[in-house]
Amino acid sequence: MKKAQVIVDRDYIVGGVDKRLYGSFIEHLGRAVYEGIYQPESPFADGEGFRRDTLALVRELRVPVVRYPGGNFVSGYRWEDGVGPKEARPARAELAWQVTETNQVGLNEFARWCKKAGCEPMMAVNLGTRGVEDAKNLLEYCNFPGGTKYSDLRKAHGYAEPHGIKLWCLGNEMDGPWQIGHKTAEEYARLAHETGRVMKWVDPTIELVACGSSGLTMPTFGSWEATVLDECYDTVDYVSMHQYYGKRDGDSANFLASALDLDRFIASVAAICDYVKGKHHGKKDIQLSLDEWNVWYHSNEADKQVEKWSKHPHQLEDVYTFEDALLVGSMLITMLRHADRVKIGCLAQLVNVIAPIMTSDTGAWRQTIFYPFLHCSLYGHGTVLNTIVRSPVYEARDHGDAPYLDCVAVHDEEKGEVTVFAVNKDLAEDMLLTMELRQFPGYHVKEHIVLHDDDLLAVNTEKAPDRIRPGYLDTATVADGVLTAKLPGKSWNVIRLERVEER
Repeated sequence: MKKAQVIVDRDYIVGGVDKRLYGSFIEHLGRAVYEGIYQPESPFADGEGFRRDTLALVRELRVPVVRYPGGNFVSGYRWEDGVGPKEARPARAELAWQVTETNQVGLNEFARWCKKAGCEPMMAVNLGTRGVEDAKNLLEYCNFPGGTKYSDLRKAHGYAEPHGIKLWCLGNEMDGPWQIGHKTAEEYARLAHETGRVMKWVDPTIELVACGSSGLTMPTFGSWEATVLDECYDTVDYVSMHQYYGKRDGDSANFLASALDLDRFIASVAAICDYVKGKHHGKKDIQLSLDEWNVWYHSNEADKQVEKWSKHPHQLEDVYTFEDALLVGSMLITMLRHADRVKIGCLAQLVNVIAPIMTSDTGAWRQTIFYPFLHCSLYGHGTVLNTIVRSPVYEARDHGDAPYLDCVAVHDEEKGEVTVFAVNKDLAEDMLLTMELRQFPGYHVKEHIVLHDDDLLAVNTEKAPDRIRPGYLDTATVADGVLTAKLPGKSWNVIRLERVEER
């Protein structure tokens, strides 16, 4: 059995966890909107056409913020098409995903759905085919109380109160050649700065997210962020990051080490933000919005067969394996280890499209990746402790030395809890974890949640929705101020410690 040591000190911290770290994403893509959150003909639909089973699972995840309406879709988005009487809304050829958009769900319906789901919208504006004027009008429609053209139009559409959307994305992946209205860094920077400046004139309380490059491997990465933030430093509050991983070569050990790549990505973008801050003699930290992240590769071949211009086809419907859940867990741990800079996260996406939740005509079910996200959303709040991990390593082909153990500890002082999230990436052996708790006298093990299976490729399906689900272990103990826990080989672990007051 391998051994690993975790070292923490209650006074050595990374930073506080922003609850928006556990956000998600709904794009007009595939069956995310239609048949995912909205399906009026379904027996599961409520009086407004929203699927009650989907809503129940979203509320279970406690998702605080949901990005909308894209994604690539937003670069051709005409928000006016999706408001007002449904019978008057036009269908459009949607170029980003080569389908037909019916516009039966639009801005107001999404805002209503968010209230039912207990989350806030994170709205994106179209900087592909549109710009400053359209963004200004959309913000006025959403946030002005009344007395202007677009706020009164909202009222005429049946929404007397403003939506009060506070978080706005200035476009999406604008350095990507696949993007409608693709731009150079200089072109985007000027447009984003001027759009953001006007939007904050309309509503000074909003926060703005500038587009970073579309991924770590983009040739524009680095220089794009530096150029955009140099222009937009005084205007924006966050820069976006997008990152997906896939196991296309069958190498599980290498795949499970991918979080090391994410760690370097986050550190690089934070360094660029600080460079720009220094160059501008600024006091404001530009924070990070990892507003697209997940595993994505299972559906690539099937997506090539989608019929062009069909309506909400089955697209990007990855069926996630147990090992995908392990990597998602490691990615969440990595995000928490950078909680001082990563303030917003959006698991992409929420329903049906590379998603933790799937639906069919018979109901909705939880994919394997649902569970690590759920556990972090429930228990990953408070202050992240600077977690030093001493673990054996293995050689990962694309990532170098990879520790067998990914781990982070989060201290919720108000609740008197410490939660340890850990992934044992050893595919064969159990691991003995020890962590000194002398800085946390009186803490005992409340529960040890584990996600484990002998089959890395096991999945949850419509017919077997609970093939992969969490269990509990009773071997974790605290004795003489030291936590000792056995982590099964290839497992996701949540060890919850609570302070027990002495009588």
